[in-house]
Amino acid sequence: MPADLATTNVLLGVMAVVSVLQGLVVMALGIAGWRAYRQVMALVSDFDTRHVAPVRHQVDAILADVKDVTGRLKEETDRVDSAIRHTIDRVDNTADRVRFQVRQKTSRVLAFISGARWRIEELLQSRHQPPASAAGGI
Repeated sequence: MPADLATTNVLLGVMAVVSVLQGLVVMALGIAGWRAYRQVMALVSDFDTRHVAPVRHQVDAILADVKDVTGRLKEETDRVDSAIRHTIDRVDNTADRVRFQVRQKTSRVLAFISGARWRIEELLQSRHQPPASAAGGI
């Protein structure tokens, strides 16, 4: 049986060495990963400083210009809208005054025509009817 214990001890020793090696490999991979992470972050920071920041400043300037233009456009749109409303109000007011003046003048003309028509009808009716004294004398 002592041979069996020696074999077991050898196997346990091999397993211990392999476990230590695995631990060292994991630690080395962790350190290598940390270094790779730092290098990638340095590259990202450098890329941001060199390329993204200048573009961001240009985009911010463009957006500020767009904001100014849209603000001016809104002001001009409001001004034009106000002018159109004012013009429409003036046109409506003028149309009302013209309508009143036309009605006033046409009502006088219509009254004159109505009166003349009535008088003409009276004259025409009096011609077609014989006088009352002539009819009673026969």
